[in-house]
Amino acid sequence: MKHRGRHRRRRRGRALRATLAGTALALTAAATMISASQATVADAPGALKPIAASGEDGRLSLTERRVPKRWLDRLASAMGRPVGVGTVLSDADHALRTAADCSTAEKHTLPIEPAATRAYCFGGADTRGWRPGAVTTSGDADDDGRWGADRVVLSGWTRGGGEGGSMDGPAPERGLAKIALVDANDLGRLRYTWALLAVPVDGGRDYRGLVSPLSGMVWYQDKLLVTTREGDRSALYVYDMDRIQRATVDSDAVGRVRGGWAAHGSRYVLPAVASYALPGGADAPRPASVSLDRSTAPDSLVANEWVPADGDRHTRLWRYALSRDPARSGLLATGPSGRADPVDAYETKTTDVRGVLSYRSGWYLNRAAGTPQGHGTLWRQDLDGARATECATDESRHCWSGRSGSLSYWEETGEVWSQSGRVLFALPLTSVDRALG
Repeated sequence: MKHRGRHRRRRRGRALRATLAGTALALTAAATMISASQATVADAPGALKPIAASGEDGRLSLTERRVPKRWLDRLASAMGRPVGVGTVLSDADHALRTAADCSTAEKHTLPIEPAATRAYCFGGADTRGWRPGAVTTSGDADDDGRWGADRVVLSGWTRGGGEGGSMDGPAPERGLAKIALVDANDLGRLRYTWALLAVPVDGGRDYRGLVSPLSGMVWYQDKLLVTTREGDRSALYVYDMDRIQRATVDSDAVGRVRGGWAAHGSRYVLPAVASYALPGGADAPRPASVSLDRSTAPDSLVANEWVPADGDRHTRLWRYALSRDPARSGLLATGPSGRADPVDAYETKTTDVRGVLSYRSGWYLNRAAGTPQGHGTLWRQDLDGARATECATDESRHCWSGRSGSLSYWEETGEVWSQSGRVLFALPLTSVDRALG
C-alpha cells in the first residue's frame, strides 16, 4: 500500500512551487468591496498561553474504540470486495468549475490578501441543502503528496446546511455526512464523486449514516479522521481509505434496502473502523477543526475547539501524537489503557475559530467574519505574540475568507487548502507569511 512508502520524501512539487509566484489568479476583484465597519482593526489576541497538557483532569484525553474486524469483514462479504481510492477517482461523475466560471458572488468569498492561486466551484445540483465544512488532501496522506499515483482532495459536507454553505458554528443542524473525492491530477480539470460516511451496525449486517456536523478532517496514511458530535462523548470517527464500498441502489435511503445497498444517492460508502471518545460533560472541549502537522516528531494531529465571538472564555488548542507503529497506521498514539493523551495545549483569546493549522512554531487560526457577507481574519500566533494578514488597500485585518472552514497544508507543494461555501481554493503558505502585518 502507498502509505508504506511515506518516508521516501519525493519532491515532485518543486517545479509547481517555483511557478506559484507568477500564477496568482485574478480572483479578488469582486472581493475588495469591504464594508466600513470591517476596516476597523480588531484587537490583537496576543501570545498563546500554554496550559496543562494533561487536559484539565483528563478532559482532552481520547479513548479509542475499534469496530470489530469481523463486523467489517461481514459487511464486505455482503456488499462486495472493497475498492481503493484510484477506482473511485476513475468513476468520477461530476466536474468542478474553474475560477473563470465561478460567479461573482462565489469569488467574493475568497481571501483578499493573500490572493488565492487556485479556485474551483462545486455545482448547485448535488450540493443544494448540504453545508461544506472540512478539507484534507493526499498531501496529508503521504509526504510525497500522492496516494499511489494520484493527487487527491477530499471535501467534507453535512446535510442540512444552507444552500450557500452558511456557517452557524461547528454544530448547527445535524445531518448525514459525505465526502467528495476529487481527482486533482489535472489541476485545470478537477472531477469528483461522492462517498457517504457510515457506521456499521447489527454486527456488520447493516450500516447507518454518520449523523453529525463535519467541520474538520485529516487523511493520514490509510485513515481518514473526522470530527463528530454524536451524543455527548464522540470526538473523532476513523475511516479506512482501503475499505471503500460500492452502493448498488440509487436511493435516498441508507443501508440495506430491497435489491442491495443504498447511500443516500452517493455511489460509494465508507464504513467507520474506529472512533475516539471524550470523557463528556457540558464544558468538555470538543475538536471543532483538525489538521495535520508534519513539522513535529512524530507527526501530530492538531485541534481547536469552537468558542462563540461573545463567549466568556478563551479558545483551547491542542495536539495528539500520531502512532509510529506499522500495525496502527493512521491512528493516534495511545498508552496501555488505550487512551490518546494530548502532548501540548494552549489557550488563545481568538474566538469563533473555524480552522486551525500548526507548522513549526506558528499556529494559524481562521476567524470567521462578523457578518454573513463579510471577510474573516487569519491570525498567526505563537508564544511571543500574534499577527494577522492585512489588506493592502486599507490595512484592515478583515481580508481572509469569511466563510472558509478547516485548513490543510500540502507540504509537498507548499499550499494551504480550504473551502469557502462552494468554492475550494488554495494559496502558498509563504504568501500568507508575507501578508502578515
